[in-house]
Amino acid sequence: MIILNFKNYKTGKEVLAFAKKISSKKIIAAAPIINLQDITKKTRLIPCAQHVDDKTSSRDTGYVTPKALGAIGIQLTILNHSEHQIPLKQIKETIRECKKNNIKVILCTKNLGELKKFKKLGPHAIAYENPKFIASKTSITNFPKPIISFVKSLEKTRIIPLCGAGINSKEDVATAYKLGCKGILVSSWIMKSKNPTKFLKEIIKTK
Repeated sequence: MIILNFKNYKTGKEVLAFAKKISSKKIIAAAPIINLQDITKKTRLIPCAQHVDDKTSSRDTGYVTPKALGAIGIQLTILNHSEHQIPLKQIKETIRECKKNNIKVILCTKNLGELKKFKKLGPHAIAYENPKFIASKTSITNFPKPIISFVKSLEKTRIIPLCGAGINSKEDVATAYKLGCKGILVSSWIMKSKNPTKFLKEIIKTK
């Protein structure tokens, strides 16, 4: 599972232009919400929301509801990214609403303490990301012990283990798989690259 978080590195027409450049059915594109429908219709990428809210009312102005995502064919969302953290109660309610609308949640955790609570909520996947490595040149895979413990903690569940933060090379991706992760979250390395297609092709081939 390869999740490319667009964040807000691209805006406006740049988002779709970039998405078309890297179009592949093997890549999950976590793009800005306002661009997801275009990505769904005009590329082969698997669309994913960067966040969704736990609201259900028709009068929740300014919120993005699971029902609204489902209505435009979005079946995946990231939740609780370190750049958009929310309280545990809200995470629980959001996951519940997402399940009602057939949306799979990729829940982010910053440490193993959180993981104990999060795995009880039954998300589709949990991504272990140490915030201090995000957008840095230091990969989370340089510190294998926490990743091994993370993967082991999910062994008896159906939750898919992922990792991210500071992934900057195909070697980092290979290490993530070697440590037991079933996929990765990546962002700045690809989004800021002059040749993103080349690097994504390398990642896709990595095992």
